[in-house]
Amino acid sequence: MSRDDSKKDKRVSGRQGGNFRKKSYARGNAPIKKNTAPKQPSDPNSIRLNKYVANSGVCSRRDADIYIAAGSVTVNGKPVTEMGYKVKLTDEVKFDGQILNPVKKEYVVLNKPKDFTTTIRDEKGKRHVSGLISNASKSKLLPVDKLDKEDTGLLVFTNDGDLTKRLKSPINGLRKIYHLVLDQDLSSADLKKIEEGVIVDEKVVRVHDISYIDNAPKREVGIEIYSSRNKIVQRLFEHLGYKVVKLDRVVYGGLTKKDLPRGHWRYLTEQEIINFKMIK
Repeated sequence: MSRDDSKKDKRVSGRQGGNFRKKSYARGNAPIKKNTAPKQPSDPNSIRLNKYVANSGVCSRRDADIYIAAGSVTVNGKPVTEMGYKVKLTDEVKFDGQILNPVKKEYVVLNKPKDFTTTIRDEKGKRHVSGLISNASKSKLLPVDKLDKEDTGLLVFTNDGDLTKRLKSPINGLRKIYHLVLDQDLSSADLKKIEEGVIVDEKVVRVHDISYIDNAPKREVGIEIYSSRNKIVQRLFEHLGYKVVKLDRVVYGGLTKKDLPRGHWRYLTEQEIINFKMIK
């Protein structure tokens, strides 16, 4: 067979008399398309049971699967052992008989800068601390306590109502250390009075420690206090005739400002959360 003959046998065009024709999609010859149903949007009012349990803070999602399989979790009074089971946010879910809250507990600490307010209702035009942590969570996180607009330092935010009540309770005596600048030098006599305890509003203010700041004027002092009374530091010095010009909270519980620049925030570590929850 000649080279020309082999070329003739390899004709590919129907018009040229070849025996090969390209596939035609005319007259109903188009490939059959699979009927793929559109993906249904997820229901915002339902959640997988293991995620529900994990969000409540009981355990991790992996451990939740183990507890669910063991029958430790009930939905509306009935044990559910099915993996991937979805519950509605209106369902009553219990773990070992205790009602769970599906909202994930979150904890953030901010090094508050000056000129930001912590009050919930703020006057128009003022900047609120919530704007500084807006990217931290989809949930609404509230500050555990307040710092005045001019004050700076550590501020904890959470959506854990039980922990907030515990930390705000005056009985607990949460450790706080402040760096203060007064409008005048603090006399040695007044410093000693504060060490011994000063009565403010008919209650003694107990200070764990107070001292002058090294290599600074005597109007700068550091004070360690465990009281949770509102603005007790400012009121303490006002009672003795001083005005607090600058207040910076440098320690809150076991938290410090280390590696946390002014205006920045971070999530609390698991150990820090455990330490706070141990306060009763």
